[in-house]
Amino acid sequence: MPISARYRPDPRLAASGLPLVDAVRAADFPRTVLRYRNDRAAASVCLEGLSDDEWIAHFGRFTSLPDNQAEPLALRYHGHQFRHYNPDLGDGRGFLFAQMRDARDRLLDLGTKGSGTTPWSRGGDGRLTLKGGVREVLATALLEALGVNTSKSFSLIETGESLRRYDEPSPTRAAVLVRLSHSHIRFGTFERLAYLNETEAMTALVRYVADVYYSDLGDHQGQDLTHALFDAVVTKTAHLTTQWMCAGFVHGVLNTDNMNITGESFDYGPYRFLPHYEPGLVAAYFDEGGLYAYARQPDAVFWNLTQLARCLSLIGDSQPLIDSLNAFSERYQTVMATQFCRRLNIAPQGMETETPLMQAAFRMLSAAKTPGSFEGFFFDWFGGSLSEARALNGPRAEVYTHPDAADFRRLIGSYTPADAAKLSHPLFAQATPATLLYDEIEALWKPIVEDDDWSLLYEKLAEIERYREGLGLNAE
Repeated sequence: MPISARYRPDPRLAASGLPLVDAVRAADFPRTVLRYRNDRAAASVCLEGLSDDEWIAHFGRFTSLPDNQAEPLALRYHGHQFRHYNPDLGDGRGFLFAQMRDARDRLLDLGTKGSGTTPWSRGGDGRLTLKGGVREVLATALLEALGVNTSKSFSLIETGESLRRYDEPSPTRAAVLVRLSHSHIRFGTFERLAYLNETEAMTALVRYVADVYYSDLGDHQGQDLTHALFDAVVTKTAHLTTQWMCAGFVHGVLNTDNMNITGESFDYGPYRFLPHYEPGLVAAYFDEGGLYAYARQPDAVFWNLTQLARCLSLIGDSQPLIDSLNAFSERYQTVMATQFCRRLNIAPQGMETETPLMQAAFRMLSAAKTPGSFEGFFFDWFGGSLSEARALNGPRAEVYTHPDAADFRRLIGSYTPADAAKLSHPLFAQATPATLLYDEIEALWKPIVEDDDWSLLYEKLAEIERYREGLGLNAE
């Protein structure tokens, strides 16, 4: 079998003995047509040598990978959905398929979406629409390009089934998605154990997460470990939130079961990228109150961290957990400034300088309603003062010559590139950035559904890959 000798299977969760999983069986699909394979992600876990037939056998028929899990595992969890507790969750249309190490010795998961029913399907069909799979492939590609710590869409295979959904034209085509991610241990995993008052299992889960994902906490024990782990999760989650905000990304469904313990963005249903700066933009049509609107995402994340802290108080003192919660805002503001500079490729000067720069930038962007102007701003000013001429002579010049832009232009003048060499990339000879606005996604989908023409999708993915290479933001 053409799997590299560097392939390192490590099915840690299956061997852990933790009461978090149920063995399941993948659906037997009528067809398996490979629509997307991520060879760059596959190379990171030494699976790029698989032929297409072998790829389909593993990621469409779910034949076990060598020396990995003997059977798929559906994870158990609860969660707050739009702040209402739901004890009837769990992997209802997905499972953990395999775990392995990458070249940096990090444990990575291969998990599925649309792979069939499980004990947690709650009457659902366990399937994924093809359009939903396409949307997730696009989301993860652009988020990675923009430096967001995100799961990677590893594989998309059309399955030959017709699905009925109330929120899109039916019948519609089906697919199974495989994602590569750092962890599928969710905030909701802890919520389930707290709900069941499983003290021993909670203690064992904290130890497992610390050993596997936060090895630098190895010297901590007992309650001290619980507090140290939560503090580390607060920091990682604050970091992720700033990445969303600087990418202009609206997750859409920031429930506790959609946040994981390693501070990684994953599981994309409804989402949007800002066409222009719009604090109240929501991604989910059913979010009628705007709970998860773009500008409210930091508050939503803080609320979710509060639920995790409440769970951990089952085995740890409350005050250190509260102290870490109270540190979230300051950490978020500090990392937001760093992330803002990173997106602009400018050398940081300190919070006292970055804060007014950010404020001036968002005041300027508030007056701009041009589609693509949010991402366009970071593209136009990539490199700070050295890009002023490019910005003022580009298609969004009216944004930067508006009276509301005066403060930003004055402040950005003192910022030099963090990496001037990046500006020589051919990407910056073009006038527009890679964007993924709602209408663009619909335009990509139309030829697929009408003529089975995938060319526009593959062209967009190639464009996003060029953008990733040019920005060089090096997402994890």
